[in-house]
Amino acid sequence: MSESEQTQSGPYQVLARKYRPETFADLVGQDAMVRTLKNAFAADRIAQAFIMTGIRGTGKTTTARIIAKGMNCIGPDGEGGPTTEPCGQCEHCRAIMEGRHVDVMEMDAASNTSVNDIREIIDSVNYRAASARYKIYIIDEVHMLSTSAFNALLKTLEEPPAHVKFIFATTEIRKVPVTVLSRCQRFDLRRIEPEVMIALLRKIATRENAEINDDALALITRAAEGSARDATSLLDQAISHGAGETTAEQVRAMLGLADRGRVMDLYEMIMKGDAAAALTELSAQYADGADPLAVLRDLAEITHWISVVKITPDAAEDPTIAPDERARGISLAERLPMRAMTRMWQMLLKALEEVSAAPNAMMAAEMAVIRLTHVAELPSPEELVKRLKDAPRPPDGPGAGPNGGPNGGGGMPARGAGAPAAGGGGASAYASAPQGGGGGAPSGAGHSMLAQEVEQALARYPTFEHVVELIRANRDVKLLVEVETGVRLISYRPGRIEFAPASGTPKDLAQRLGATLQRWTGNRWVVTIGNEEGAETVSEKRDAKTREMHEEASAHPLVQAVLLAFPKAKITKVTSRQELAAQAEAEALPEVEDEWDPFEDE
Repeated sequence: MSESEQTQSGPYQVLARKYRPETFADLVGQDAMVRTLKNAFAADRIAQAFIMTGIRGTGKTTTARIIAKGMNCIGPDGEGGPTTEPCGQCEHCRAIMEGRHVDVMEMDAASNTSVNDIREIIDSVNYRAASARYKIYIIDEVHMLSTSAFNALLKTLEEPPAHVKFIFATTEIRKVPVTVLSRCQRFDLRRIEPEVMIALLRKIATRENAEINDDALALITRAAEGSARDATSLLDQAISHGAGETTAEQVRAMLGLADRGRVMDLYEMIMKGDAAAALTELSAQYADGADPLAVLRDLAEITHWISVVKITPDAAEDPTIAPDERARGISLAERLPMRAMTRMWQMLLKALEEVSAAPNAMMAAEMAVIRLTHVAELPSPEELVKRLKDAPRPPDGPGAGPNGGPNGGGGMPARGAGAPAAGGGGASAYASAPQGGGGGAPSGAGHSMLAQEVEQALARYPTFEHVVELIRANRDVKLLVEVETGVRLISYRPGRIEFAPASGTPKDLAQRLGATLQRWTGNRWVVTIGNEEGAETVSEKRDAKTREMHEEASAHPLVQAVLLAFPKAKITKVTSRQELAAQAEAEALPEVEDEWDPFEDE
């Protein structure tokens, strides 16, 4: 009796079970594993334990049952040995296929996680198989076992009796302890390739006398994401949904997807910045039953696919992509800049989160589309600069250089070579100034260090900026802030500081500064408060320099054009060419002068 006759005479069996592989020849997309197992059986090198890993629906448990049948098959004549082509007719093959063999025990670790469940297995392994050649334990979702259960299994797994075999299956191989993995022969079951999947679905549809077109099979294959079980289950559903000839439109409706061509239309409307047309198309798709979240997912998928096609044109030859869609995708890849697609991708990821969490998915999707269309119109930085350069320029300001820019070079203003950096007064030039060494601090006329030696030690700090940098190097943030904002320097020479305090400066600053410098340098510092007005503080100098740089930048014609085009724009930071060069030099990898030759000494 044929399979179809059995189906008609008995209860209906879903396609995923009806067409479950019974032999290694039936397995699709797992050629490497099948080849290894066939060689192992032929050489009688059958491992004591196997572990199958892969995504759902690739055949892990099915492979475990095929291995169990192959180990215990005795052939139609009852004289056969272990084989990779079980006959399917002997008592062992039939019992294993029907899940009733007394010597092949299947356990779901998801519902039997405790050490007691494993102890039952350990206690039973010492008893020989009742009727079969091997006693086989198949444990599905083995990663769900508890730590104590894994530990209890280890010894038995390493040295099982000759008549016992273990076969594990898992979707989470990283959760399985390494101690268990090292005792098993591992097989990674791959996602099934689209071409192979479409051929499998076509074969099943033909056997079921079901009419289903190629585009519909491509949609099912794409939705299954490499899982044969998912694909077969969707095919089962699609055949019922079609009730005759199943079309791509019916499969889209079944999956809650929008028409792929219409999603491409929506994508083009968004990339053109046509918000009104995009919203109308989205509403029409929603009215036809498309899920807003699915539409955004399709937009993200199209963005990814076009980006990949732009980099590697061969990616367009995907069998799950219809010819019309392929042609449109190639055209878009040629016209759209990569920057626009990466921006679209990032915004769609954010939109998917928002739509998933929103109380009204359609409203959130519409807002996302509006945002996408507006951003799609924004020019790239290169285009913006070109537009601004081509636009009429305002009259040059007083700060403009001979070539229309503050530096005379047309670029952003650069800080002068002798201008102070963040520490004020050119402190950056002394960032690596050596700190004072240790030693006893000289005090009064009875000190042991000669005056000349003291003078030489203090010569390491020839300017007040060196003192500021010393405080910064020692990371005394409180003292640094007080010195930068509160010290109006009157006079300075190494070892002596005279200043006028700014408003709000702590009264004990002079005393604390002198004591701290003495502690750091090992030499006495005299810090006094004078009656004169004093110079600007470090902070005031820095602010003045910043203002100057901002004013120079504001006077640049290109910057003025930007501010004219974007009235609400503000200059937040000005970086000089020297600072950019220093930053690039700091981030650059050091050059290797001499390459080491491992054979040099031979």
